[in-house]
Amino acid sequence: MQTPAKTMIACTAVSLLAVTTYSVAMGSNGWLWFTWVVLGLTTVGVIVTSEA
Repeated sequence: MQTPAKTMIACTAVSLLAVTTYSVAMGSNGWLWFTWVVLGLTTVGVIVTSEA
């Protein structure tokens, strides 16, 4: 796996932690979860294209 893919994985993991913490502290926010899903799908795309 190349460096950009590792960076995307780290950013996705950190943002999941941040969104989860925010949801526990302040209540769920649909836009935050939607944004995290888009980031997760983008990360999967980067991983798939870097391995090809």
